[in-house]
Amino acid sequence: MQIEISYGDLEASSALTEHVESAVHKELGHVSDRVTRVEVHLRDDKQKRRGPDDLRCMMEGRIAGEKPLAIEARGGDIYLVVTDAAGKLGRAIGRKLDKQRDG
Repeated sequence: MQIEISYGDLEASSALTEHVESAVHKELGHVSDRVTRVEVHLRDDKQKRRGPDDLRCMMEGRIAGEKPLAIEARGGDIYLVVTDAAGKLGRAIGRKLDKQRDG
């Protein structure tokens, strides 16, 4: 599973990169043979002015042979936003794979 991170207007750091990779692997590691790529897009919608939902993480997961699944999370702490987004993507991909198996 390949993970691509786009920082948009946020400053990239090794700590944030490690957190993104860890969160994605935690939620999708058990299906990494089925997920070919995860794209992570991070943004600060208010450009340094802080508010409760200024930071955004959009994740797009690609299951082999399927259309990509996209989710979004927002909040005031980028680390919590990434964790939330990874959880949402993990649940979405889990539902999709369950439907394939049952279908």
